[in-house]
Amino acid sequence: QRSAALRPYAGAIRRMTRQAAAAAGGEIASMPILQEHETENTVGILLVTGDRGLAGAFNSQIIRAGLRAAADYEAEGKTVRFFASGRRGVSSLVFRKLEPAGEYTGFTDRPAYANAREIAEDLVAAYIDGEVDRVEVFYNGYISPLTQEVRREVLLPLQRASIDEALGEPEEAEDEHAGVGHALVEYE
Repeated sequence: QRSAALRPYAGAIRRMTRQAAAAAGGEIASMPILQEHETENTVGILLVTGDRGLAGAFNSQIIRAGLRAAADYEAEGKTVRFFASGRRGVSSLVFRKLEPAGEYTGFTDRPAYANAREIAEDLVAAYIDGEVDRVEVFYNGYISPLTQEVRREVLLPLQRASIDEALGEPEEAEDEHAGVGHALVEYE
């Protein structure tokens, strides 16, 4: 059930990617969200958790994975800025005295596109303004009703393949799956 609550994030990012790509037209290569920063000193980590506990390891797995990634980045001399969606993520960061740069709570039972858009706009603004040089998201991916696995994806900078997929252009690949689109919906 909880993984269903996370679907609007992926949909919102895809819609925003399509809108940005359409607005850019032939200027896609010059879009700021496609441009890698010269140096990667600050990494933004978005933890997507629930508002409630009592879900076993659902929230704690995401938090642990995000903290491990942050420790690895800090060992490399990079600064980490946390963003958290869901009360469990926010409270865990505050408890550890890691003040989140963005807190998004109170909507995980009924997430809407507007909630995902707010998060995406904040992350894109932080990236374009140079406050972060890379943004990664940690969330649970649905395997079965009893099993979810923590997934880690780079949100920004967007990869050229993401833009091509959003526009409906197949990636150029040399394997048997070249030109095959990806599903926009996961069924449980």
